[in-house]
Amino acid sequence: MRTQVPPRHPLRQLFGALTEKSFTEHLGWPDLNVTAYLSNLLVDFTHTDQLYKIRNQQDQPVDTVVDLLFESEVMLEAQSLVRERDVHRHIGDFTLFMAGLFPEYLRRLKSAGLIYHKDFLVDYVKTGKRSYGIVAQIGRDDSESTPPLFQKLSENFELCVTGLGFVRSDLDRMQNPAYQRARDLLLN
Repeated sequence: MRTQVPPRHPLRQLFGALTEKSFTEHLGWPDLNVTAYLSNLLVDFTHTDQLYKIRNQQDQPVDTVVDLLFESEVMLEAQSLVRERDVHRHIGDFTLFMAGLFPEYLRRLKSAGLIYHKDFLVDYVKTGKRSYGIVAQIGRDDSESTPPLFQKLSENFELCVTGLGFVRSDLDRMQNPAYQRARDLLLN
């Protein structure tokens, strides 16, 4: 079982700062609820047990969106709204994470010439938007005047993908030796 990353952990602070910077400066969308959710998602998904936390009826980790969608349908038939919401939330999180941080993986899925992966025909953006929309509907309170978090994530999914792409660019830049030398000179 994974251990919780403490609130003041440097990784949590790094992802929080990068996400807030990307969404505020690059996208002009300073929504603290969205940036907090996405930075926590990045921290959680550093643990692969969280990336593949949904388990099927045989207690095996589900590692494809197609199988996650199947799990959501199995739960729909079983009338378990909590499980359906959890699975759809994970589908939204997983597709957003992969589309934002690993777009090359999605391109490789689509351009591989042979259908070798179950997600070959899955549109991660449409599927993620739909899943977050389902989560928003399941947890919706008709008295709410402001859009809840998952409705915002659904309606702005592409913007969130772009924002996570900026986070990825910043992380890549931070690994560059020239950046590290400049940082060391400035901080010492």
